[in-house]
Amino acid sequence: MTIRRIGLALPLVLALWIGVMAIVMVATDAAPGAVVIMPSQTLIANLPDGAAILGRSPISLTLASDASGFGRALYSAGAWLVLPAGLTGCLPLPKAAAQA
Repeated sequence: MTIRRIGLALPLVLALWIGVMAIVMVATDAAPGAVVIMPSQTLIANLPDGAAILGRSPISLTLASDASGFGRALYSAGAWLVLPAGLTGCLPLPKAAAQA
């Protein structure tokens, strides 16, 4: 019974986490970059001004921009899921990494 509950809870937790990350990308400009899941050719052709492609794979596109409202601009350009990239996370950087 416990394994079944965990099996049912894990997809829900994953979906909630992805939803929170998508909201963070739209609501704030905290992330220095963005990962677009399953980018279309329309999105690539209509990238917002100032967007730089940092990496590309068959299932994602990693972008960076200094423009405010970058997440909203990507959705307007045709992205269906935009997640933040480059956030440091909850833990502070070690002193050696912060100085480098």
